[in-house]
Amino acid sequence: MSEVLVVVDHVDGAIRKPTLELLAIAKRLGEPAAVFFGGSDKAGEVSEKLKAFGADKIYVVDDAEIKGYLVAPKAEALQQLVEKAGEGGVAAVLFVSGYEGKEVAARLAIKIESGLITDAVDVEADGGAPVTTQSVFAGNYTVKAKVTKGTPIITVKPNSTSPVEEAGAGTVEEFSATISDAAKTAQIVAQQPRKASGRPELTEAAIVVSGGRGTGGNFEPIEGLADALGAAVGASRAAVDSGWMPHTFQVGQTGKTVSPQLYVANGISGAIQHRAGMQTSKTIVAVNKDDEAPIFELVDFGVVGDLHSVLPAATEKINERKN
Repeated sequence: MSEVLVVVDHVDGAIRKPTLELLAIAKRLGEPAAVFFGGSDKAGEVSEKLKAFGADKIYVVDDAEIKGYLVAPKAEALQQLVEKAGEGGVAAVLFVSGYEGKEVAARLAIKIESGLITDAVDVEADGGAPVTTQSVFAGNYTVKAKVTKGTPIITVKPNSTSPVEEAGAGTVEEFSATISDAAKTAQIVAQQPRKASGRPELTEAAIVVSGGRGTGGNFEPIEGLADALGAAVGASRAAVDSGWMPHTFQVGQTGKTVSPQLYVANGISGAIQHRAGMQTSKTIVAVNKDDEAPIFELVDFGVVGDLHSVLPAATEKINERKN
């Protein structure tokens, strides 16, 4: 059975949940083989976690040589891994569908002359060939696609499936990649870690509570409900353009795309730009005092009312249940 390479998304060795979701998808397609770019001192702990969620093999690529550079060195290392396996040796390469994941995936696809599919919301095997499901044209259509040339390169949105805790063989192999000077021309000269909010990452959260123009700039009810639910906070473009929330909170076509189990839209009209960023959510709830708001065409549950009254009442009831 061919290997399915899963590129590990992590922060200083702390594996993010979408990687574990990719391992569950990889099991459908072949033998899950994780690729960890990081320090050798983190390899043991990381390997145990990956093994617990089904990785049959873990390739450890020490990032000492490539740390501090942009994504080109990672693409070169992955190219060498794929070429090492030979023809038919790798069934697919899976990435988390984020900014870095999509850029590395695109570079890798060019290097190995293979097809690329981005933002898949599901991946299944069809006679051994991965078949993806995508939500396209602002979520108005669902399409099936497969790569017809080379090794399929696929980026998958977070929350597309659930992690499966099932131990794999967990064989660890250190892989030394040869990185060209050309790949090291773009270097990171400074970086600043994002301030921790105590809430989940927006694109990875199982629950997202968003606010729009209807908040009037007061996001306290949004944040209160989010904290009661253990959710991430999002915002519409109107709220961001008004300066009420930073762009990093924006959900939509020009912001972040989310696909949580539950999406709560508050004071958001439901313009196509916003819908494009959240339409694949499993369950959608809207609170809006305009009963003709377009968002109500999309939702599973709708509440016609003032969010400044509805949300505090809902938050109070949730906290009562939790206590």
